[in-house]
Amino acid sequence: MAISVEMTSPWERVRGHWAAPAWLRTAHVVTGFPIALASAAVIGGLTAASILMIWTVVVPVASLMLLFWLVPVLTRIQRGRFNAFLGLDIPQVTRRPARSWNPFKILYQEARVASTWRQLGYHLVAPLIAGIGSLLVIMAWSGALVAIAFAVQMWVEDGTTWPGTLATLVAMGLLVTGPWVARGVTALDEYAAAALLGPSQKELLAQRVETLQESRAEVIDAADTERRRIERDLHDGTQQRLVWLAMNLGMARATLTDLPEPATKLISQAHEEAKLALKELRDLVQGLHPAVLNDQGLDAALSGIAARAPVPVRLSVDVRERVTPTIEAVAFFVVSEALTNIAKHAGASSAQVLVWREADRLNLVIHDDGRGGADPAGGSGLRGLSQRVGSVDGDLRIDSPPGGPTTIRVELPCT
Repeated sequence: MAISVEMTSPWERVRGHWAAPAWLRTAHVVTGFPIALASAAVIGGLTAASILMIWTVVVPVASLMLLFWLVPVLTRIQRGRFNAFLGLDIPQVTRRPARSWNPFKILYQEARVASTWRQLGYHLVAPLIAGIGSLLVIMAWSGALVAIAFAVQMWVEDGTTWPGTLATLVAMGLLVTGPWVARGVTALDEYAAAALLGPSQKELLAQRVETLQESRAEVIDAADTERRRIERDLHDGTQQRLVWLAMNLGMARATLTDLPEPATKLISQAHEEAKLALKELRDLVQGLHPAVLNDQGLDAALSGIAARAPVPVRLSVDVRERVTPTIEAVAFFVVSEALTNIAKHAGASSAQVLVWREADRLNLVIHDDGRGGADPAGGSGLRGLSQRVGSVDGDLRIDSPPGGPTTIRVELPCT
């Protein structure tokens, strides 16, 4: 495999030393000092006003609220400076909006935000970094200009003299040193800004978790919407065609009695198969997403599955305000799957389902008097319940000692 090595000429290296990035770093350092000084003056002034006028209560509260409001503004100005001169994009810290108009609660909430104190720390440290950095950079470049002017004067007036030679060497050294000084000060400023102005690792993880939760909620909503669409299409299309087919076969079976026995038998079998297919399709549609859940809500939908359950079910639903369609669908399928498991495995003589809404939580309790011993690790039914509840950040608890009874408690968020 051939390896290509790009050769850089000495002139290109020298030219790169004074290229545009060097001047942009210099501009970054020089402009940083007045911005940092103004920010520190504003922060210091508001802090001093809060301390000196603490006896008035109103002035400290107003000053601190203004300070906490200005900190993100000052941070945006600094982030803009880094982006404009260095092309560095410091991630923005996500802030939650205030949940109260009470100024004391707002101050308490702001005081608990770690990023606020980190940003304050940068705005107080920035004048020191920018001040010393600006001084060094200005000294390097201005010293180089002064040395160049002195060297030119010596060479013009006296010709080749040792002062002119020394001034030339000093000018060359300062011209070489200036970009390095700007680079070093900029690197220190970048490090401080990345550590104090941007989000911490913990905040980045929290933002990532929140993004994933929103993405998961969108996927769940999309899947539920797609199930409703499939249910509607099957109900309005395929199911209606099967109903028409079964009706026509039933009419043919009732009216064409003079046909040969094989033909009559064939029509009868086709009629029974059509009715069986229609029943299976209705069960499939019901399993996808019952239409009654959309039209009449959770109470009517659960009443339907309770009436069809193989064991007697006592149902109580107290949900005066409807929850989101996704949560309704999860609650419906949890109860449906639980009643199916009771009929198949519990050996119960009766079951009870309680559903009620309390604040922002939807509570479900499914109880049966069966043999107990239900274990989520032992079968896919309870494991499926746990996965379905967990998909919306709900909570599932199963109490099923050997010998029974079994109680399943579920809490679902209403939003």
